[in-house]
Amino acid sequence: MPTYTITELAREFDITARAIRFYEDQGLLSPSREGAGGRNRVYTPRDRTRLKLTLRGKRLGLSLSEIKSLVDMYETPKDTAAQMHRFLGVLAQHRETLEQQREDIEMSLAEITAHEDECKRLLAAIGAPAAKPE
Repeated sequence: MPTYTITELAREFDITARAIRFYEDQGLLSPSREGAGGRNRVYTPRDRTRLKLTLRGKRLGLSLSEIKSLVDMYETPKDTAAQMHRFLGVLAQHRETLEQQREDIEMSLAEITAHEDECKRLLAAIGAPAAKPE
């Protein structure tokens, strides 16, 4: 079975060794230790897959606790349907959060536009040229 060093995984996934150690501290990875005093971490294909799933979850915007919960479910493939339902629930909740954030951003942008338009109107009323945005 192939194994990986922290440097190899960091290079492959374009992240820092510090990030990998953080995921280890969070219980997402559990490498074995080798060498004097167990200083060298040795990652298995299972760890590599868990790291890949963790990074995928981060790209989706999931929290580390959500990611850990989902990744841990796949360690015991007893009921795939239950796992899929759980995943769908997490995704639905995350979608709702993102849609609310998008609505908030759109409202903020509309307010900014209104303020910009008002400033331009006031500048035009006093005959001053509108400044160009930086």
